[in-house]
Amino acid sequence: MSLLEVRDLRIAFRTEAVKGVSFEVPANATVALVGESGSGKSVSALAVMGLLDAAASVSGSIRFDGRELLALDRTQRRALCGKEIAMIFQEPMSSLNPVFTVGAQIAEVLRLHMGMGRAEARRRTLELLEEVGIADPASKIDAYPSQLSGGQQQRVMIAMAIACEPRLLIADEPTTALDVTIQQQILELLARLQQRRAMSVLFITHDLGLVAQIADQVVVMRHGEVREAGPARQVLTQPADHYTRALLACRPTLDASPRRLPVIGDLAVIPAQAGIHRTQEGQLSMDSGLCRNDSGRPLLEVRQLSTSFWQRDGWFGQREFRAVQDVSFTLARGKTLGIVGESGSGKTTLGLTLLRLRQASGGSVLFDGRDLLSMPAREFQAYKRRIQIIFQNPYASLNPRHTVGQILLETMQIHRIGADAPAREAAARALLDQVGLPATAWQRYPHEFSGGQRQRIAIARCLSLRPEILVCDESVSALDVSVQAQVLNLLRDLQDELGLSYIFISHDLAVVKFLADQVMVMRHGQVVELADAEALYRNPQQPYTQALLAAVPRHG
Repeated sequence: MSLLEVRDLRIAFRTEAVKGVSFEVPANATVALVGESGSGKSVSALAVMGLLDAAASVSGSIRFDGRELLALDRTQRRALCGKEIAMIFQEPMSSLNPVFTVGAQIAEVLRLHMGMGRAEARRRTLELLEEVGIADPASKIDAYPSQLSGGQQQRVMIAMAIACEPRLLIADEPTTALDVTIQQQILELLARLQQRRAMSVLFITHDLGLVAQIADQVVVMRHGEVREAGPARQVLTQPADHYTRALLACRPTLDASPRRLPVIGDLAVIPAQAGIHRTQEGQLSMDSGLCRNDSGRPLLEVRQLSTSFWQRDGWFGQREFRAVQDVSFTLARGKTLGIVGESGSGKTTLGLTLLRLRQASGGSVLFDGRDLLSMPAREFQAYKRRIQIIFQNPYASLNPRHTVGQILLETMQIHRIGADAPAREAAARALLDQVGLPATAWQRYPHEFSGGQRQRIAIARCLSLRPEILVCDESVSALDVSVQAQVLNLLRDLQDELGLSYIFISHDLAVVKFLADQVMVMRHGQVVELADAEALYRNPQQPYTQALLAAVPRHG
């Protein structure tokens, strides 16, 4: 018997986003709704919850336990969704209220839907925090969201969702951007809760690797339509639809080392203009004007680099927190250093310190033989174009008042890239095309794009400066597997043609394996292991590295 039945669901805003979708979620089972950004999977889930904008046109049927949800009024829908049906949203930091403690937010759900008093709600909140695996819940109950890690925030969201013991739990990308070990813990937690509470789960994701671990049934969507549906094992091992096969092929794995990743559709052809052209072999090239280093010495040499923060200790005291501790490595021209580790390992702080966006407390960063940390600000200005960073959060790194075209052209104008305005525009449009965005994006603003699309804009902007070193801080973590493959192929093409060097920071070890020549594993601000990529993946020496590799999801 199906707990949730969706029949011929159609959702339209300005255009039709969901086009006659049908699927079922059986009682006490997990169904994965899989697809890329824009496939309609999250919109379909919001329609079940009744959380779509009032301007949305919704037709078809959504039946929960035999009851037609689309026929309920707002009060009835609200009483049902939150108690009988609950949802874990994708971004816990934007879903949790920053001015209230996590305990107060969970207790509010209990008091609203369960009629509990203040003391009873607090006791139940402590039990829920313990059930979802929050260590020392008595101290965390009065913490604010900003005081918790990403994994802890997601556990709070799960505690809030299961507080009223719902019969259906909708999890919308609940592990996106989490470390592999935390991701594994969240998946195991959801599986335990599903079995213990006899819940049905609708699990929304773009990563088919996760599906194999958690789902009984899979529904694959694209462009608002269902492309394939069936038992998880059958869909993952014997996919019938070519789109499903393409999604499986796009994902990097630990078991293979392809030169290029397959992509859905052919890569667009770049016009031979504006300083961008194709070589005889058909690979991407640019007139970069780089001064190549043929001396044989490393392009970047980091020696005993440390970065500290001062944290409040008591009323008047302070204590030092060493986020990066005595890190050393070298980076050759045209090579990639992958940096992996869990949240709090110091990998992002290390990347920011290299660009002087965080102040180092010790050590040196030699770029082409010059110490970036000790040179005056005016002298360092000339190096800013040569070493660039793609930030982790595309929502905060793009100017909301500029169109995409203005964002790309602004950096090129400041650094005098291109012979004239037409050449700059042609080069910028070509880069936009290469990161998988349509020509119509040129006149649109950042808020009109999904998170993955915004990250593509940030990547295009950074590449427009033709840097020599590119620090990629989780730059593909928010992308769908097909777009991720396209961007990774693009990064490799640029590296081959221009001799670019990458510092590739990621929690995704399969992605790092595809791109990296060397891998550095960090934990608690220190280097745990540093080795050639093939050697490290084949025979990791440290238990921590072994644990990270063991947590990587695999198909099948």
